[in-house]
Amino acid sequence: METRLGHCLFLIFSEWIWLFTLTSILGGTKAEVRCIPSCQLPLTTAFPPELSALDLTNFGEAPAEDFGGFTEGSADAQRTAGGDEKHNDPELTASEESSSKVRPRSGGHSSSCLLKDALDGQQKLSRPKVFAPSVSRAAALSPSLSGNSTDGGENGSVYAENGAQFDVTVKEDADATGWRRARSARSAETWSGFRPEGGEDASFADQEEFQLTSSTFALTGDTAHNQAMVHWSGQNSSVILMLTKYYDFNSGRVTESSLWRSTDYGTTYEKLNEKVGPKVILSYLYVSPNNKRKIMLLTDPEVESSLLISLDEGASYQKHSLAFDILSLLFHPEQEDWILAYSHDQKLYVSVEFGRRWQLVHDSVVPNRFYWSRLGLDKEQGMIHLEIIVSDGRSQYITCKLQNCSDGNKGKPFPGFIIPNSLVVQDEYVFIQVPIGGQSVHYVSYKRHAFYPMKLPKYTLPKDLQIISTDDNQVVAAIQDWHQNDSYNLYMSESRGLFFTLMLESVVSSGGPEGNIMIDLYEVAGIKGVFLSNKVVENQVKTYITYNKGRDWRLLQAPATDLQGNKVYCEQPYCSLHLHLHVSENPYTSGNIVSKESAPGIIIASGVFGPELTSTNVSIFITSDAGNTWREVFQEEYSVFFLNQGGSLVAIRHTPLPIRHIWLSFDEGRNWDKYSFTSSPLYVDGVLGEPGEDTLIMTIFGHFSHRSEWQLVKIDFRSVFQQRCTSDDYLTWQLHNEGEVCIMGMKRIFQKLKANVRCVKARDQYISQMSDSCPCTEADFECDYGFERQIDGSCSPAFWFVPSATSRDCITGDSFLNTTGYRRALSNNCTEGTLLKYSPRRQKCPSQAPRGLQLFTSEGTLVATLEKNVTFLVFLEEGLSSTTSVTVDFGDGTAISYVNISSIDDGVKHIYSKVGIYQVSATATNTLGFDRVILYLHVSCQLEQVQLSSPSVVVKSKAVNLTTVLRPSNVGTVTYYWWFDNKTEPVVTLDGVMSFIFSKEGSHTVTVQASVGNTVLQDQMTVAVYDYFRSHVLAFSSNLDELNPGVSEWREDVGRVVKSSMVQVTGISEDQLLVTVLPGLPTTAEVFIVPEKRSRHGGVDEKLAHLDQLSQVLLSALNQDLIQFTLKPGAQVNVYATRLSPAPLVDSSDSGHSSTAVIMLVSVVLMGLAVFVIYKFKRKIPGINTYTAEQPDKEQEVIPTVTSIAVPNPEGDKLTSLDHVDVQLDSKSRGYLPSHTDIKLSDEAPHVF
Repeated sequence: METRLGHCLFLIFSEWIWLFTLTSILGGTKAEVRCIPSCQLPLTTAFPPELSALDLTNFGEAPAEDFGGFTEGSADAQRTAGGDEKHNDPELTASEESSSKVRPRSGGHSSSCLLKDALDGQQKLSRPKVFAPSVSRAAALSPSLSGNSTDGGENGSVYAENGAQFDVTVKEDADATGWRRARSARSAETWSGFRPEGGEDASFADQEEFQLTSSTFALTGDTAHNQAMVHWSGQNSSVILMLTKYYDFNSGRVTESSLWRSTDYGTTYEKLNEKVGPKVILSYLYVSPNNKRKIMLLTDPEVESSLLISLDEGASYQKHSLAFDILSLLFHPEQEDWILAYSHDQKLYVSVEFGRRWQLVHDSVVPNRFYWSRLGLDKEQGMIHLEIIVSDGRSQYITCKLQNCSDGNKGKPFPGFIIPNSLVVQDEYVFIQVPIGGQSVHYVSYKRHAFYPMKLPKYTLPKDLQIISTDDNQVVAAIQDWHQNDSYNLYMSESRGLFFTLMLESVVSSGGPEGNIMIDLYEVAGIKGVFLSNKVVENQVKTYITYNKGRDWRLLQAPATDLQGNKVYCEQPYCSLHLHLHVSENPYTSGNIVSKESAPGIIIASGVFGPELTSTNVSIFITSDAGNTWREVFQEEYSVFFLNQGGSLVAIRHTPLPIRHIWLSFDEGRNWDKYSFTSSPLYVDGVLGEPGEDTLIMTIFGHFSHRSEWQLVKIDFRSVFQQRCTSDDYLTWQLHNEGEVCIMGMKRIFQKLKANVRCVKARDQYISQMSDSCPCTEADFECDYGFERQIDGSCSPAFWFVPSATSRDCITGDSFLNTTGYRRALSNNCTEGTLLKYSPRRQKCPSQAPRGLQLFTSEGTLVATLEKNVTFLVFLEEGLSSTTSVTVDFGDGTAISYVNISSIDDGVKHIYSKVGIYQVSATATNTLGFDRVILYLHVSCQLEQVQLSSPSVVVKSKAVNLTTVLRPSNVGTVTYYWWFDNKTEPVVTLDGVMSFIFSKEGSHTVTVQASVGNTVLQDQMTVAVYDYFRSHVLAFSSNLDELNPGVSEWREDVGRVVKSSMVQVTGISEDQLLVTVLPGLPTTAEVFIVPEKRSRHGGVDEKLAHLDQLSQVLLSALNQDLIQFTLKPGAQVNVYATRLSPAPLVDSSDSGHSSTAVIMLVSVVLMGLAVFVIYKFKRKIPGINTYTAEQPDKEQEVIPTVTSIAVPNPEGDKLTSLDHVDVQLDSKSRGYLPSHTDIKLSDEAPHVF
């Protein structure tokens, strides 16, 4: 068996040697790439939007293009390898590696690549101060390098084949602000395509393999760690710091960490866990952008909240405790020790000692809305711009001194309130949004001067506005108009950021990883004015390029031939080249496109050629002349990086399989040399290039197997380059746009290395360029505000625009620039020619009447509070301010006048002493006329209580008055909302009294809301509705008033006690008694006697007579002081009946001829006669006492006198409910009395109140 096995191994080895020798002989050392045609079409792999391959959090000017992520081996990759998992073998040979065929990935989540832009960090557009104003602590939590996701990527964590997660978070420190960069949601497609048959190296099988100088270091003990943060100082420093950690996505915290340090450019690393503390768990690493030697480490707040500070590039540390948890940091752009820290509880702290001590600046600060001042623009260097939360839906823009943010030292650059989360302080501009009339109005301040509304084309009604760039004293904004959903329009302003003109319509947009908006717009590094953008044209996405900063756009020309040399038939406008411009958090950086300041003209991007941009058949293209001509260089997944200040290119294959080769090009990607960087194939997790422009050293992160520790492979490219570059190694090329050499008013000639020259570029050689100005032509001018470009290229006024002889300059000065309809781009440098023809002409401001006067409150509302300051803001659109006076009339008999309008930039304050609606007006006047504007201000005081008052029992189908009582009573204009039962639509009134008719018997709920200003209070009560009932008004002994607190709960309790006493004394069923204690003093109540729930036999007259009998019994008990209760020990309260009743005792019809009324009248007369006879002869009839009680009429209703008499029982021995009523009218007796046949009336006079 052993002999056979050995024989087989010998045969395999011999065949391998023979194949290798034959390949070497046939291929020689040719460096040209020879691509074998594939029978399969290229196919890209989707990249889940929430997965960023590498997160350059807090890393300054990160060398984005030198840092790409590669996925782990995936489950799909397992299947492509035949299921034997040979790609896991660290000893996999080159031939085995190249024979593995990559299949299309069905899920689209198995492999991904992230390319980052701007190694030098000098791209202005790659530093979005708008979108990343602070270093976010959460930034380091974004997962990156990945294999298969066990949960589809929904939870933000991605796992490799064996379940280990790899998230490489890289920090690089050339940028002062440490902007965070992550892929956008549209960065799903990667540089991809099927490999030709033969595997990874099929295209290069005939090439000689070169060896690179490299070294490998294993991070022993960090096998389980799934995140890393790297700091490489650069700038002649050999120190690299790496923080690795295990982030548990289930618990949301870091549970393990290790700190590594290298002092030899990454050849070896020292573990520093003992220096920082063996039990300390580190979560984040920060570096001062102004001094790379200063390092700050943040501990996990779940264990302890502290900082570890190093002043010697991480060699030693000092530990400082924190009294708060840091959420994000913002370093000062100039002072290396000044730091702002934002906490979880919305508090902002400042340190001027690099974290050793902290001081509270302000609380209730809006996240990411705090900015350092800028020297030369702000009054003081140590000042902070803040947006603070005032109340729900309202914020305020304030400025604070560094260590003294008291109320007396706060500045309010804008006197009113602003919309939350709208403050942006960027370069010379400050942007806010102000609520006016229910709409959001965008305001801008230029060079910290007064705020003015941004002027967009008249019928541009923005749903959203994003500030894209403020470079070159010009604002670029992306605006989603009212009719757009998945696209934005780009607008560009003049120098002050006030007047905007259209730059490009229907630009593709998408949602970012944190809910921000990503715009498909890319600025090419190294050449000013060149942009690429994806635009929606008739439901197709096409890529356009501009060379004059948006004035003119055109499609990209497709390559003349494909990678195999076949001619490409692609005719515009039906076919062109389209590129993926997947921006990250910054709309100007991209995952699949790269350019470099030190390599002007070279752009590398992934895309397709055809009628539109797609995510399939994606190849990699390169241009050497800034986008005029393109070449296809790869049909596979590769990441390409710049070396040697852009003089060379490095390509690394993006694959889930382990690799050991990279490719170098010294002729701008036309030919590639194959290099081996490791002896054993490596699963690549990411790449980090040396900071700065040189980039001659790279570190590749990876692992040999899925369960091994991280391997750091340092590659030193210095051995590849032979000497320093001289002037003879360079050639020149001229920038042009399809042959036109005058671009942005200049002829520009650049230098670049000759092809295949292997020399090291000096730092002062890579930006060499020559320029010469061009005569101005119409092409150097764009249309001014209010003008639109016509088909013939001329600018004409828009239909809504009325050219005026004035300008906003006339508000503050005496002259203005009168537009010709054209304006020259700020970065255009043309001279003479047609400059005078198209340039605006300065003229003296004409004398004219003021026009466009605006008046509104600082809060943007028409409501004010009594006895509090109201700030009125007054703006004038047209009119010479020096000769225009302004008068503000507050509507309460006071007014104030100003000699000129410029003196009220901070607003006009006023206090109202009475509630009401005031007509406030502002009048601007000069010798030629006036303009007047009016608003109506509602001044109110705080509503404290609303109380609904209504009878507890009412008669069905009769109107009842519902009344609201407010406290305080005079609060201003009140709106009342009434709900009845379960109706969803309220009845709205301006009066607190309402008449309502209940049409059904039963219990009904009435709810009323009183709205005053921003205050809404509510009260509710239940009303019982019957066909008929009896009621009496009750009074109490005076001692009850002294104990009446005036609250509804107390009244309910007293009513319940009174009812209980009545039931006990009279025996009336508690279901037939309702007692309501009325608000106010003296304390009164009303008792209602209602019909039984179980319908009695007999007609209405009999039922009414029965209620009369119960009413008489109750009155007798009340008049003899039988109803009483104890409120507290020693406080006995008696209840009496009064003559007044707030509600009718019977339901009387409006007709005076009804039979019921006639019967009632006759009954009253007969009863009166009977009482008179009995009273006259009472001594002759022993045992009979008579009691008479009268009740006055109410609301012109006739209320009959109730008399207690013996009522014959029509059913003989059957007893009525009165049989259970005790009517012994002895004031001292208690308990039940004989039936009504034995009633004895008292001789005592009744108590009448």
